[in-house]
Amino acid sequence: MVVEVTNGNFMVLDVRTMIVMTALLAIMLAGLLALASLHAGTMRGIRHWALAELCVGLGLGFAFVTTTPGSPWALITGAFLLVVGVNLQLVGIRAFQGRPDSWWWMWCTTLLTLASNVFFTIIYPDVSKRAICNALILAILNAACARAMLVKAPFPLQTAYWLTGGAFALITVVFLMRALVVAVSAHGTYTLYAPLPINPLTFFAGSIIQMTLAFGFVLIINYQIAGDLHRLAARDSLTGVLNRRQLEEDFSHLRALYLRSGGVLSFMMIDVDHFKHVNDKYGHLTGDEVLRRLVAVIEATIRKQDYLARYGGEEFCILLPATTEDEAAVIAERLRHNYAETSMGQEDKPWFSTISIGVTDSLQSGFEFHTMIAAADRALYFAKESGRNKVVISSTL
Repeated sequence: MVVEVTNGNFMVLDVRTMIVMTALLAIMLAGLLALASLHAGTMRGIRHWALAELCVGLGLGFAFVTTTPGSPWALITGAFLLVVGVNLQLVGIRAFQGRPDSWWWMWCTTLLTLASNVFFTIIYPDVSKRAICNALILAILNAACARAMLVKAPFPLQTAYWLTGGAFALITVVFLMRALVVAVSAHGTYTLYAPLPINPLTFFAGSIIQMTLAFGFVLIINYQIAGDLHRLAARDSLTGVLNRRQLEEDFSHLRALYLRSGGVLSFMMIDVDHFKHVNDKYGHLTGDEVLRRLVAVIEATIRKQDYLARYGGEEFCILLPATTEDEAAVIAERLRHNYAETSMGQEDKPWFSTISIGVTDSLQSGFEFHTMIAAADRALYFAKESGRNKVVISSTL
């Protein structure tokens, strides 16, 4: 809806229409985010964002009530809900990022909003000062949201972060401009429906930015779910380590890097000795626990830059960047010893397990995934055939 200015040179958006449209949009976006939360599993923050949009929509609805003479408490409630909504967006962002909640900040700003609106509406009525206070508080809150979003994140999550953070930064500027224009132009006669361009522009920009924020939140959720699915697809469900497909993909990246820059890669194949006997004697649940404990020992022994994967069954493999066969053998021997010292039973009935390890490197077997596996597997086979609980390197065969 538009009204024509008396000189007929341009058109202005009607403030009442913009309030209604922005309120309805916020409520619909709340429903969208609420639906998204149903498919987001344990992802935190989404329900906060949905509730935030609902508060924004209801707050604007209370503001619309003031288009006709009515209770001043409608204005106070509307401003209160708007500030609660932006605070919930900030709480949701921090929850999504796994950061501590900022409820104390929410209580402080909402109480400040409530106090200033009661004072400038009931005790000492001054519409201009009330509008300036509300605009400044909302600007500060949106700036805090922008700061929380404009951070480094893994690609493509970075794109959604910066889009959402940019929207928060833009609405911050809009509220600062609103406070400035009201302070300079109102001269004590300001009302929400005064013929000032900042009034319709605030709600018009707000509606566009609300859509952008909701789109950004949905993008963040989508990228996070996609990332979680990728991580699930790349991991072994029992032990949580990489699966063979992901290890092969990581090897491909390292191979390309090392072929350009030079260097050597080492590879280990690890097998639990007499694992079938463990399953037969203690049961498959105990067998699963043995594999998990082996993984814990391996992760405590190898370096952060090494890649651990479950090859299949009771076999694991480790890819060691920038490591020669002899250096990998030292790590393998330490690993074999640490695992052999690990108790597998109850404290009153301890029992122990051992592993055999085959080791090779790219100097011995070349820079191909399958040839390295084959070389390490031959060394592993020799370790098992010659008594188990051993480390064998392929260059000795």
